[in-house]
Amino acid sequence: MPNFESVKNIVFLEPECSFSEIAKDEICTKYNIQCFSTPMKTIKQIVDYVSETPDSLGILPVENTLDGTIRESLDALMASSNPNIRIVSEITLPIEYCLLSKTTEFYSITGIIATPRLITKCQDFMNNEMPYNLNIIEVPTMIEAARELSNHNLTYAAIGNRKIAEQYRLNILKENIHDDKNNNTKYILIGDIETNPTGKDHTTVAFRINHTPGALLEILKIFLENNINLSYISSRPSKIEPDKYIFIATFDGHIRSSNLINIISEIRPKTSFFRYLGSYKVWNSVKI
Repeated sequence: MPNFESVKNIVFLEPECSFSEIAKDEICTKYNIQCFSTPMKTIKQIVDYVSETPDSLGILPVENTLDGTIRESLDALMASSNPNIRIVSEITLPIEYCLLSKTTEFYSITGIIATPRLITKCQDFMNNEMPYNLNIIEVPTMIEAARELSNHNLTYAAIGNRKIAEQYRLNILKENIHDDKNNNTKYILIGDIETNPTGKDHTTVAFRINHTPGALLEILKIFLENNINLSYISSRPSKIEPDKYIFIATFDGHIRSSNLINIISEIRPKTSFFRYLGSYKVWNSVKI
C-alpha cells in the first residue's frame, strides 16, 4: 500500500516561492516527506500528473477567506480518471506579506518595488508608515520584485513573503504589512494513499441527486439522524448532464469508522452519482 515514505515527487502551483510552495514545505515537515518537488502551471496539470504518476502527491488550493471556494481544484479532483486519487491531508495557511530589503534600516527606505495587486493590498501600511513621497516601481511578480532590488541602492524595499526573503537572502523589515489580517488559504494534499482514522478527521464526498422534490433533504436528514456535523456543502452545475447539479459535502469523521460506513451505505442509493474524495486529519492553522 502506498504511504508517505514512498513518495518520490510532490507537485504544486508555480511560481517558485508561492504560498502553494510554502504549503508544500509545511506538509513535507508534518509528514517527514523527503522527495523532489516540481512546480506546475495549472491545477489540472497537478491532478493529471498525480493521477498518472505512482508515488506522487499534489498540493491544491481549495478555499480563501477573501475570495471563497476555488472550485477548479475539487472539480479537477472529481473528474480525475484515477478513482484512487483523493484528499489525504489539508492545511490552512495565513497569507502574510512582509517588507523585504538588502538593508536592515527600515527608516532609510524611500522606494518600494511590488506588484500592483500587493500595492493595493498594503495601502494602510504604505499610507501610514512610509514616506509621503515614496517612489513606487511596479513589477509583474513578487519574484521579480526581489530580483529587481539588485538594481537599486539600499533605500529600496520589496513586498513579498517569508519564502522569498529566505530564497533571496533578504531582511524582513516589517511583518504583516497587508491590510486584511484574516486572509487564509486552505490547501489539500492529494494522492493515492489510504489514511488512518485519527479522531480529528473530515471526509469529503461528491454526489448528484435525482431531480425529485425533497431529494436533497432526504440526504441531509441522514446526517442529522446520525448526529454527524456537516461542515461544508456546495453545489455546482454538472459538466456532464444539463440542468443537473453536483453537491460536494464535507463532514466530521473518517470513512473507515463504522458509523460513516453505515451512513454512506444509506446515501448511495439516493444518488445517481457518488464519489468518495477522501478522509483526512484536520490540522490547526499554520503559523509561518
